[in-house]
Amino acid sequence: MRRAVLCGYYGMGNGGDEALLATLLQMLPDDVQPLVLSANPKATENLHQVEASDRYSVFGLLSVLSRSDLFIWGGGSLMQDATSARNPIYYGGLMGLAQGMGLQTIAWAQGVGPLQRKLSKWIAKRAFQGCKSISVRDRQSARLLAEWEVNSIVAPDPVWALEAESMNIYRDLATPKVAVVLRSHPMLTSCRLATITEALRLIQQQTNANLLLIPFQPTQDKAIAQAICDALNDKFPKRSQIIIQKDPRKLKGIFRGVDLTIAMRLHGLIMAASEGCHCSAISYDPKVSYLMEDLGISGWELADLPDDARTIADIWIKDLEHKNEAIAQRVCQLKQDVLLHKQIL
Repeated sequence: MRRAVLCGYYGMGNGGDEALLATLLQMLPDDVQPLVLSANPKATENLHQVEASDRYSVFGLLSVLSRSDLFIWGGGSLMQDATSARNPIYYGGLMGLAQGMGLQTIAWAQGVGPLQRKLSKWIAKRAFQGCKSISVRDRQSARLLAEWEVNSIVAPDPVWALEAESMNIYRDLATPKVAVVLRSHPMLTSCRLATITEALRLIQQQTNANLLLIPFQPTQDKAIAQAICDALNDKFPKRSQIIIQKDPRKLKGIFRGVDLTIAMRLHGLIMAASEGCHCSAISYDPKVSYLMEDLGISGWELADLPDDARTIADIWIKDLEHKNEAIAQRVCQLKQDVLLHKQIL
């Protein structure tokens, strides 16, 4: 039995990253015993039924690495300095430590960049060059690694393959059902949020839709969901609700009964499309824009969101009325291609 340390943005209360961990655990070979580095080890152990250790404890890190054979780093946008310059230092430092202690290191389902600082680029290059095998989730990451003469396998985001658990929460809700997955962001100003809220009101007015507001990271997203819910319930009582689900398998299962998902978060779009739900994107990040283009779904860059709520609502209503069947074929292909991430394990 080989022992593997799993390192990522785990235990932070982010549904997308917990979904990545759940998929990684799902793909691990039977002869690998995992230990997860987590910001909240008890929560990780309870949620995923796996051993976990404090990611911030130096002595704990040295202990688990000394007792392990593999270091699996992934997945998601870990090696980037757009949100914090500390990310490359932390993850690059861990990779260097694991490699220095003789562990085989694997970079799994990585999204590399943006890297805006010279130090970040140097750390990232050194970390990836020391890996035994690497998979990335987009071609832009693969091109960046190729510039560093580092080989990688390209495959879609692993969450396409996450096994969902059905959620029977829609018995009393009439169709259409519209899920909304927004996140806090500097460009999601109060004016833009008001425009989105008004567009959702117009959808309810025209289609009698039931809205499901789903905060993927409640500490950051719940306030936005609550503001929309309060505003809409004043107009259409009991036709908007907030759903918080920590289990990523159940979180993905929520979308199985939804007609349209409007999402900023990448994994909101992936989970929804994977479960056969039509989608529309509001992009705050290139990774969301790439997926929007790949699937051929409607949407806008957040910075270019129309000021007119009616313009937005008309697009969303059209999405509800005319589902694009070609997306189903693309989703099927993505689910097959995801298995390349499993091969490097």
